[in-house]
Amino acid sequence: MKDERICIRDENKAVCTCTYEPCSRKGLCCECVAYHRRAGEVPGCFFPPEVEKTYDRSLSRLARCFQK
Repeated sequence: MKDERICIRDENKAVCTCTYEPCSRKGLCCECVAYHRRAGEVPGCFFPPEVEKTYDRSLSRLARCFQK
């Protein structure tokens, strides 16, 4: 029987917008959120594509993305 975690990772990885390729958490959304939360950040998938590519995952950068 295939490990359920692997199945979920494969599905999540197919739609993951993170461009940081060496990331070991790619497709493991819960682990990604926990990692960035510990660092006082948010995952790249919360950002518009042009901002995600900068790897600035700070809360202040996220706020600037959505200010009008």
